Amino acid sequence: MKRLKSRRYLVLLFVPLVLLGVVSAPTGASASRVSPGADAQVVIDWQRVAIRTVYTEGLQPPPVGALYLGFTALAVNNAVQASLRRGNTDADAAVAMAAHGVLSEYFSATSAANLDAALATTLSAIPDGARKNKGIRIGQQAAQEMIASRAGDGRGDASIVYTVPSPTPVGVWAPVPAPPPGGMLAPWLGFVDNLVVSGPVPVDGPNSLGSAEYTADYNEVKDIGSAGPTTRTATQTQIAQFFATSNPVAQLHSALCAYLEANPIGLERTANLFATSEAASADTFIQTWRAKYEDRFWRPFEAIRRGDDDGNPATASEPGWTSLVFPNPPYSEYLSGHASAVSSFAGSVRAELGDNVPLTLAGATTSRSYSTLSALEADTLMSRIWAGLHFRDSMEDTYYVGHTNAERVSAALG
Repeated sequence: MKRLKSRRYLVLLFVPLVLLGVVSAPTGASASRVSPGADAQVVIDWQRVAIRTVYTEGLQPPPVGALYLGFTALAVNNAVQASLRRGNTDADAAVAMAAHGVLSEYFSATSAANLDAALATTLSAIPDGARKNKGIRIGQQAAQEMIASRAGDGRGDASIVYTVPSPTPVGVWAPVPAPPPGGMLAPWLGFVDNLVVSGPVPVDGPNSLGSAEYTADYNEVKDIGSAGPTTRTATQTQIAQFFATSNPVAQLHSALCAYLEANPIGLERTANLFATSEAASADTFIQTWRAKYEDRFWRPFEAIRRGDDDGNPATASEPGWTSLVFPNPPYSEYLSGHASAVSSFAGSVRAELGDNVPLTLAGATTSRSYSTLSALEADTLMSRIWAGLHFRDSMEDTYYVGHTNAERVSAALG
């Protein structure tokens, strides 16, 4: 995974390479056929059901849960596309059956009753008849095909274990406390088959400890990411804490649900947008977790406490230094999990709707509103540096990966 850093990756100047055209409903479409401009509320409703099932009831960590949201959104999109191709079909029934089928396969132990109740609610509002029955069959088939395609994809492989020599080498992240009960969260995730993209985005890994780039990043996070004395402003602290207390996958897609309800774009585009953003998120998390497993780069708190050991005279150590939040998440620093969620989401939404998409994100106790995706990304990128969790290099490389995967998935799904 190599990408030469001849200059900083400028996330705020990012311009998508793939701009998708707007698909409009055909004029004069027969009322007996599913129209691309048909009401998309059923897709939004089942997106919310999926978020609840995976995260609230299933208690999946954000990167692992992204896989199942991706499976579900892809199956729903396939069901919508099949309904459009075949015609004389109730797409609401197809969407509900596709989502219900995928989620029930993986979360029946925690969510069977709630999933069945949600399905009954959707189906009860649809008149009985051939169109409904055809939609049900299409949705069932979409779910079955998705489930079959993910058999043996590497999820949960217990043979993949993160290990660190003792004593821990300079530059290497060590779980704290050492296993058990510590260790790396879901080390198998980086070895799971991708959902859509064919391979990793080329990046060049962490900066070498003796480089000028590493020195600049080290001193930046040491100065503004500390839980102790810092030059960080009160507003920057609030932003860092806001994004540290929420699941970014659920937070972003919940905000998108609300936006699409207020600004509808039709059934086909809505299903495709969720499929693109969820699949890009999952594929970016897969690459990120592989990098975390293989590059094993240390967190700022480890680096700054051992700055005198890294062979770089410009990185002075500070014993006892700790980050503003989460002193040691259960995975290494490079690439960034939070940036994986944000960059893939923003890249996907930007490709379909443009940058001027106002979103209100709900936090644990408050909310934050953004008028553009670029403004959202600017805050989220810096939030992990202000929080003391990441070096700038990791954030910028991950934004590059997420944006590129969003382009790839958008092109693949059309």
